Amino acid sequence: MEVFLAYGKNGLNINVPEHTRVVEPTHLKLPENDHELVLDALRDPKGTKPLREMVKSTDRVVIVISDITRPTPNYKLIPWLLEELPHVPIENITIINGLGTHRDQTREEFIEMLGETVVDTVRLVNHHCHEKSELSHLGTSSFGCEVYLNKEYVEADFRIVTGFIEPHFFAGFSGGPKGIMPGIAGIETILTFHNAKMIGHPLATWGELDKNPLQEMTREVNNFCKPNFLLNVALNGEKEITNVFAGELVEAHAIGCAYVKEQAMVKCEKRYDVVITTNAGYPLDQNLYQAVKGMDAARMIVKQGGTIICAAECSEGMPEHGNFVKILQMRNSPKELLEMINEPSFQMFDQWEAQRLAMIQEWADVYLYSLLPEESTRIANLTPTRDIEQTLRELTGKYGDNMSIAVLPLGPLTIPYVEE
Repeated sequence: MEVFLAYGKNGLNINVPEHTRVVEPTHLKLPENDHELVLDALRDPKGTKPLREMVKSTDRVVIVISDITRPTPNYKLIPWLLEELPHVPIENITIINGLGTHRDQTREEFIEMLGETVVDTVRLVNHHCHEKSELSHLGTSSFGCEVYLNKEYVEADFRIVTGFIEPHFFAGFSGGPKGIMPGIAGIETILTFHNAKMIGHPLATWGELDKNPLQEMTREVNNFCKPNFLLNVALNGEKEITNVFAGELVEAHAIGCAYVKEQAMVKCEKRYDVVITTNAGYPLDQNLYQAVKGMDAARMIVKQGGTIICAAECSEGMPEHGNFVKILQMRNSPKELLEMINEPSFQMFDQWEAQRLAMIQEWADVYLYSLLPEESTRIANLTPTRDIEQTLRELTGKYGDNMSIAVLPLGPLTIPYVEE
């Protein structure tokens, strides 16, 4: 049978055996008018007054958004937020791009993310986690680090954070407090959030919210300077809005996570020899660093010693910025990488993604279908494939003609699990 995989901007069709299990999220009927759905949420939020009543005309307002590696539809959300704040002069509003440790966005990328009208009329700021002059020190976290957040955010009179909620491979769920921490945190705070102990914790995994140490830390850091208002959405595989959650940070986010968990987490009765996955297409599969999420989703239901095949375009490469590639080249095998990263003296930003990739590779073999050169793929200890169907045929030699197969066409937008 033919299966359509979310890959880059155009997708990819592959043929798989008829007995293949296709794991997809619940297909929901879209709201008739997502504009009205968002405005209704802003006017009837959870745990706060309506947004318009909370913001004074003299307030300096900051809106924190997620960067281009996330499919948050801010080209819709930001104009609709501004529509709800007509009494606030546009020069009083600043949009902060929550980059975490990622690179700056260009003007063209901002236009893609926000629309030309917003880019031309609202002040935009890229967050820089390494620039101490652009950060405010707020105190010491119980997790053992100093807390730094973006200075303009801290000094604003009213703070709004946007985002979208999906299961997350070590934070449990995205959205909510993650928009602030690590989105606009300082590098010292981010490194603790992503250290080897945190990433390796057994409860730092998909769908785990309340006992997850990363969620505990992100909530704690947010409490040092809490956003006054949250606007999060849930999306389907076509990146369309299916629901909206607005109001008080923790309450509104928890409601959104419960909704997403019900729609996007799928119970499977068994593990599979081979799991084919994606990273949900563009913009999530721009680079290999991000594609680790899709591989980790497959790890949830692949047998130990099984095989993962990940289709992620990686149009931006590994990427070349950051330390991801450098860390991968520091050791020759996933086991050696994990030993290095788990050394208490080792600390380097981007180590968390290399750690998670190595954990996946210690569990299963991983093939990658992408635009990356084979040399780059092998640097990451991955096996390149240019033909997924041919790779499946070859794997029958390892697992036999009755090889069990599952497919995650939308990658981490659907998280399968096996109760064991």
